[in-house]
Amino acid sequence: MSIFASLSFVIVTALAFFLFGKKILSIRKNILLGKDIDLSDQPAKRWKNVFLLAFGQRKMFRNPIVALLHLIVYVGFVIINIELLEIIVDGITGGHRVFAPYLGICYTYLINSFETLALLVLLACVVFLIRRNIIKLTRFISKDLDGWPRTDANFILIIEIVLMALFLIMNAADHTTDFVISSQIKPLLNGFSEEQLSNIEHTAWWIHILGIYAFMNYLPYSKHLHIILAFPNAYYASLISKGTMHNMTSIQNEVLYAMQPELAPTNAAAPEKFGARDVMDLSWKNLMDAYSCTECGRCSTACPANSTGKLLSPRKIMMDTRDRLEEVGNNIHKNKQFSDDGKSLLHDYITVEELRACTTCNACVEECPVSISPMDIIVELRRSLVMEESNAPAEWNGMFSNIENNFAPWKFAPDDRDAWTNQ
Repeated sequence: MSIFASLSFVIVTALAFFLFGKKILSIRKNILLGKDIDLSDQPAKRWKNVFLLAFGQRKMFRNPIVALLHLIVYVGFVIINIELLEIIVDGITGGHRVFAPYLGICYTYLINSFETLALLVLLACVVFLIRRNIIKLTRFISKDLDGWPRTDANFILIIEIVLMALFLIMNAADHTTDFVISSQIKPLLNGFSEEQLSNIEHTAWWIHILGIYAFMNYLPYSKHLHIILAFPNAYYASLISKGTMHNMTSIQNEVLYAMQPELAPTNAAAPEKFGARDVMDLSWKNLMDAYSCTECGRCSTACPANSTGKLLSPRKIMMDTRDRLEEVGNNIHKNKQFSDDGKSLLHDYITVEELRACTTCNACVEECPVSISPMDIIVELRRSLVMEESNAPAEWNGMFSNIENNFAPWKFAPDDRDAWTNQ
């Protein structure tokens, strides 16, 4: 490789990592727009979640075949990209397989394992494309994915197929090597001279590395950001009992003070707001959830409201939250602070009908492979609806009134609560 080629490679590499880092920092800033919560307790349990949910993909194995294919793509793609280290060193130094002399026979075994994984990744991606576009599983043809989200999923799978194919072609065109999978491709290249094979190898090498850099920088704009965020999201997953809701301290105190007025502080400030109207009112964990969403649709498939034709789709809740967060982040970046754009997550992105359809059964949380909780966001938005806007169905208002007056959802005086025992 010439000095010019090496210099070009260094510039492209530096630019790729700079742009990737810049976008990741932008996403971090957006996540930190959320309210602060402390999720640093019980580190042992949290690390256990990382290993079981993120690394082990435990929830995926409820469907063993699909889980195995997903694991192949995940592990294969990550391990194969260890080869990126050699490519970068080759590109900077102008060398060719610089690690081979140092690793000896181990290098051959290593590349053989990479090639085997590359072939498995390629085949698994083909299966996933068939599931999405030919078999058309219900959760992949939902209207939630209309437009770019559906294209995004296919685009990523095609990129991975191309990258794996280029890796194998690059090795097959290298006449100095003989690896287990690429050697099966070599007969197709028998008609080429050594110079032509060298050109094919270099072309495949450049397209392969540029493709990896392009994929790396596309990742933060794609649902496949979960490749990175699945790990912190699993670490910060809720450790409280399933289905437990976070009570509002201010409301609990109001009830306490009503029952025991002597405990009420004389200078207590009223809470600024109840629930969440926009993304800034949610917690940073809710916002990390939005960026971590894989758009797999398992949550919506498990949702009883969605299954019965209601408008609610937990997957859409997460996608809408992420879209609104990106819009708010761009607003802040452009104006140096948030400039009111007349929009909010509630109403403009997520409708009242969607929120009211939720039964808070926790099925979406239970099904999510990366510990996302659409229910937390739904509950916070619904609290804002009811407590900030007094926007609730007549049935709910009747129940609220009964609880306030009778301390129970029914229209019976507290003294008559045990009347049924006299029947």
